[in-house]
Amino acid sequence: MKTEQDYEVKASGDVTGAFEEFMRAFEAFKADNDERIRQIERRSGADVVTVEKVARIDRVLDEQQRRMDEMALKSARPQLGVGGGPRSAVQMQHKAAFESYVRKGESNGLAALEAKALSVGSGPDGGFLVPDETERAVMLALRPISPIRSIASVQQVSGSVYKKAFSTAEFATGWVAETAARPQTTAAVLAEMTFPTMELYAQPAATNTLLDDGIVNIDQWIAEEVRNAFADQEGIAFVGGDGVNKPKGFVSYPTVADAGWSWGNVGYVATGAAGALPATNPSDKLIDLVYALKAGYRANAKWVMNRGTQSALRKIKDAEGDYIWQPAMTVGNPATLMGYPVIEAEAMPGIGTDSLSIAFGDFQRGYLIVDRIGLRVLRDPFSAKPYVLFYTTKRVGGGVQDFAAIKLMKFGVS
Repeated sequence: MKTEQDYEVKASGDVTGAFEEFMRAFEAFKADNDERIRQIERRSGADVVTVEKVARIDRVLDEQQRRMDEMALKSARPQLGVGGGPRSAVQMQHKAAFESYVRKGESNGLAALEAKALSVGSGPDGGFLVPDETERAVMLALRPISPIRSIASVQQVSGSVYKKAFSTAEFATGWVAETAARPQTTAAVLAEMTFPTMELYAQPAATNTLLDDGIVNIDQWIAEEVRNAFADQEGIAFVGGDGVNKPKGFVSYPTVADAGWSWGNVGYVATGAAGALPATNPSDKLIDLVYALKAGYRANAKWVMNRGTQSALRKIKDAEGDYIWQPAMTVGNPATLMGYPVIEAEAMPGIGTDSLSIAFGDFQRGYLIVDRIGLRVLRDPFSAKPYVLFYTTKRVGGGVQDFAAIKLMKFGVS
C-alpha cells in the first residue's frame, strides 16, 4: 500500500515538477474514490482501509496545492526598484530620508519633506509615509495572497470615506417608431452607498544588527514583513467582518432565501439538509446555486470556499459520473468546480448546521475594496528593547456594492 510520502511533492522548488506530482496524486485519488463508491454500492458501506486511503490522498492533494501556491507566489513576488521607471529628485530624497529614519531614527529629513508636500497622512503621532515604491510593493504583493482582493474591485481614494451612488429603480426605456412621439421617461431613483476606510496595522520587529547592515534592503524587508499580516486580516474582514472598525464581509450582510431576494440582502440557496449536502444527487444543489445568479454575472463568476469545503466537494460526481471538481490544467491557475474557478478563502465558514460555507458570484461587480493612499510607519525603539518595532498602518474599507452579484449556499433545511 502506498503511503502519503509516496504521493508527496518533491521539495525541489520546481513548480512544473510539483504540478506533475499533483496530477498523479489526483489520478490516484479518483481511482481510490471510485473504489470507495463501488464498495458502498455493493455492501452498503465502504471498506475502512479504502476510506482511510482516500482521506490520506485527499490530505496530500491539499498539501501539494498549498506548496504549489507558495511556489507560484514566490515567483510572482514583485521586487522593489524593478520596472518602476526613473525616480524624481523628490522621490529619491524621500527614500533616503525614510531609510535614515528607519535605520537610525532621524526624522528631521522626513518631517521637512512631508511639511513641504503638505501631507495630511503623516505626523509625529501617526508615523511617516513610506516611499511610493515600497507602498506599491506591499499592495502588489497583497493581491495574489489576499483571496478576496484578487477577485474584487479595488478603488483608491485620498479621503477617509468613499461614496458611491446607485439606482434603486431603473430608467424607463422602450421601443419607438422613427417619427413617433417620444414619451417622457421616468428618472431613476438614486441612493448613496458609503465605504469608510479603517486602520489596519502590523508591527514587525527588527534587531539593531539588521538595521545597521547596509546590505539589507530595508524597504523590501518592511514590505515582506507586513504583507502576510495584512493579507490575513484582510481575508478575515472581507469575508466575515462586522463593519465595526473593519470592512464588512459579504457573509455578514442580511441573508434571505433567493426566492424572496431583495436589494440590501444576499440571497442564498439551502441544501435541504442540516450541515450537509443532500445524500442523493448533491451536485444538483450546486447547479441550483449557479443558476440563482443572473446570466450577466455568471460569465465572470467564481466559487469561494475554504479548503475543507473544497475537500468535501472533490469527492462528488455529476449525473454522468464525472467529477465536478477538476484540478487546474496549468500551473498558477485555480482548480475549477463545474467549470468555474475555485478561490480558497480560509476565512469562509466550515460546513456546519446553517453555515454559509460556499459563495458563488461575480465578485468584481459584487464586492468593493477601498484603499486609502498612504502606508505609514512609526518607529518605536522603546517598547520592546533591545528590538525596534515598526508600527505600520494602512487604511482600507470594503463592502458589497451589488447585492445581485453574489449568492451563498446555506447548509440547512431552509
